[in-house]
Formats: sequence, C-alpha cells, structure tokens
Amino acid sequence: MNIRYDSLQVTPGTLVPETGKSYPQDNPHARLKPMNQIHKEDIDENYPYYDNSFHNRWRIFWSYIFILYISLGIYLRLCMGMRVHGRHKLRQYKDLFKNGAITLSNHVYFLDCPAVLIATHAKPTTKIPMFAPNFNTRVNYFLHVVGGIPIPENNFEAMKKFNAAFDAYHEQKSWFHIFPEAARWDFYKPLRPFQKGAFSMAYKYNMPLLPCAINFRPRTGIYRLFGPKNSPLITVEIGDPVVPDTTRPRCTEVQRLLHESHRQMQKLMGITHNTWDEEFTTPKS
Repeated sequence: MNIRYDSLQVTPGTLVPETGKSYPQDNPHARLKPMNQIHKEDIDENYPYYDNSFHNRWRIFWSYIFILYISLGIYLRLCMGMRVHGRHKLRQYKDLFKNGAITLSNHVYFLDCPAVLIATHAKPTTKIPMFAPNFNTRVNYFLHVVGGIPIPENNFEAMKKFNAAFDAYHEQKSWFHIFPEAARWDFYKPLRPFQKGAFSMAYKYNMPLLPCAINFRPRTGIYRLFGPKNSPLITVEIGDPVVPDTTRPRCTEVQRLLHESHRQMQKLMGITHNTWDEEFTTPKS
C-alpha cells in the first residue's frame, strides 16, 4: 500500500504511473536496488577524484559522442519517447551559466541521468557526485565516462580530496549534475524530500541551480512496439534557474535554495499536493 499516492494531487492530464510496486513510506532516501558487486574500486584518499589527464579527457569526449548522444540518445527517443520542454531556457540564461551551473532532477529511471544530460546539452566536462558503491557494479565504466565522481564514505582524508577535486572542476567552469533525492525509485511520482548537498555546493561556489524534472506520458502508438507496454514514456522539463544569494547566512540560504528548487520541480511535475512536504519540511542532510 502506497499511502503517499492516496493523498497525491496533480494537475489535470498529469500521468501517475501504475507501477504495481510498494515504496517506503517513512524513509524517502532508502535505496531499493540491491548492489551486485562485480568490481572492487578502493574509494579512499588515493582515488583519482581529479583526473585531468589527456587520456581521461579523450576517453570521456568520445564516450559522450558515441555512448551518450548517439547510442543512448537513440534508445531514449525510440524506446522511451523522450521529449524535452524548456530547452530555450539554456539560451535565455546563457550568460548566467557562463561559469557553470548545477542541474537537478528527480531520480525515477535507470537512464534519467543520461536523459537530463542530453536535454541540457551537457558537455564532457560535466561532473556528477555519485553513491560510491555504484562504482563496484556492472555500470562501472559508464559511470566513469559520464563524469561520475564517487563520494567517499567514512574517510576524512578522502573527503578532503573529493572536495578539492570539485574546487578544481569549478575553477574550470564545469557543470555539475545532482539527484537531491539521493536514491532511485523507478517511476515514482511524488517528489521526495531533498538532501542538502547540491544546495550547499551552489552556495559555496555561487553557482546557479537549474531544476529539471522527469515527467511521464502514456505509452501509445508506435512506442508500444519498442518498450514494455506497462512502462510510461518520459519528458524532461527544464525549469528556471535558482540563484544563490551569498550575502545571506549560509544555513538560511541553503534552505531557501532547497525549498525553492523543490517547489519549482513539483510545479514542473504537475504536483499540487504532496504529503512528503507536510512531514519532512526540513530534510536531513
């Protein structure tokens, strides 16, 4: 039983997928997918969080072209009917984004990260902080080539190296992408509470946030031939930037950025009432 769905209210015409799954009701950041470890990467103070070598840049550049934009671009458009709304905002606010930006999205599909990267015309310099254990799974190579950087766990020296790496990437005007819900819940419609990491980073680097949202459409027409009939099609909605005010106290401004981004993403998703908001007004970091 999904009590979050019972009170969910959306605008007319907004699809709420029938997944047949049960989702956690009390922990919005629970990880639902088991980790099948087939690699062993040491995510410690010796890990190359910052790798600006020619070999790495060359590998990522060609992977972006052939894996992300060609292979996954075709798959997402053909099998998931991917559409993009609001792409004109990338041109509208290009001056604001000249020193980089942080894109945000709900985490509801195993290829939602490529979908947002394609929708926002991401460059190979984009970096994505990621849950470290994911790098020990079968998608290890893919995480590396889309710019994934593992977040070290319980290691102070490693965290210092991780933070220094993002300082360097910011100096290079890289874009970052973050899923503030933290964990992936496939085709889950309610927008869950956000963790604070993305908003602390936006304040630290004075970087604008660009909220995006994955929306769903019914699988109809020719798309019924290219994917599971019970899975929806996806639309990436691009919102308006949320800009930090670094003259305000950090704690206050981080909360404002979090709530403004969450509010805007709910609007993009067509959500008018969400019980997560009532119980988790101040998400845990």
